[in-house]
Amino acid sequence: MTAFLTLIIVLFIAVAIWQMVKIFDLAQVGSSNSPVATDKDNTINAYLMMGFLVFIYAITIISFWYLGDLPLMSNSASEHGPDIDNLMIISMIVIFIVQTITQFLLHYFAFKYKGEKGKQALFYADNNTLEAIWTFVPVIVLAGLIIYGLFTWTAIMNVDESEDPLIVELYAQQFSWKARYGGADNTLGLANVRLIDIDRANILGLDEADPNAQDDVITTELHLPVGVPVLFKMRSQDVLHSAYMPHFRAQMNCVPGMITQFGFTPTVTTKDMRQNPDIQEKVANINALRLENKEQVEARGQELMYEFDYLLLCNKICGKSHYNMQMKIIVETQEEYDAWMKEQKLFKDSLTK
Repeated sequence: MTAFLTLIIVLFIAVAIWQMVKIFDLAQVGSSNSPVATDKDNTINAYLMMGFLVFIYAITIISFWYLGDLPLMSNSASEHGPDIDNLMIISMIVIFIVQTITQFLLHYFAFKYKGEKGKQALFYADNNTLEAIWTFVPVIVLAGLIIYGLFTWTAIMNVDESEDPLIVELYAQQFSWKARYGGADNTLGLANVRLIDIDRANILGLDEADPNAQDDVITTELHLPVGVPVLFKMRSQDVLHSAYMPHFRAQMNCVPGMITQFGFTPTVTTKDMRQNPDIQEKVANINALRLENKEQVEARGQELMYEFDYLLLCNKICGKSHYNMQMKIIVETQEEYDAWMKEQKLFKDSLTK
């Protein structure tokens, strides 16, 4: 497939250069040897336009069939995930319909009204009916998509804190993530990057004098109880990062000097998602590739056999190791989450004297 795409790109470049040369020649108007397009040239170009139309439709269908990751739409693991997926599907359908119609009209008209000797083009200065159609129809469609998107966005951003959601801070720095839990009181202590004290193991800059910070828990792995609303507060220590959780359909920038937030309710545990047929197929494909390239995998220090996990990724190019800035997310039952939390060390107990 890679060789085929490379060949297609090279072919397109060659055609583009050829067309540029022809345009340059046609631009030499007034010279004694300036070429003039003949009916034969126009006919050839007209049929090429129709051929290119067929190519566009074919490559679109092939891309959806072989390269489109449509099964991913069934792998959302948050309450608002289906709304995001529906919005994506509706947008793709609208785009596909518009692209199909407009590309057909563009290429068909170029074929039907190709240049012919003695034939004069019909020119409309304006057409109020057509102007109204292609103005109001896009406005109505886009307004519907935007309103739907705003309702979905509001559901993500405006977490009702009266429901007592689990409060978790995501702390970004080149090139790692830390998670901070509010402890038994579910309240995060005050923090500021200026308070970072490596000698005291205060790696997130928590205010040691704040009572709410004493029972905070800092981890390098994110655990979430299934079915419980989670409100994420995000900070960045250095540059702009972006907290991206693809399976939860959630993303938000982490901006130095300010706190950003979003929330969601996880609906599928890690254990259950591993039983999803689509996920199992992906894992099998990945492991087959790893076995084919066993030496390279081992040379990078990676485990040979891959097992699915939810991941928190950085979706901003934040430096040379950006690609490797990720943290495992484990969604589990409330009982498993409580047992894990009991094993964690409190902030006050982790400080170095």
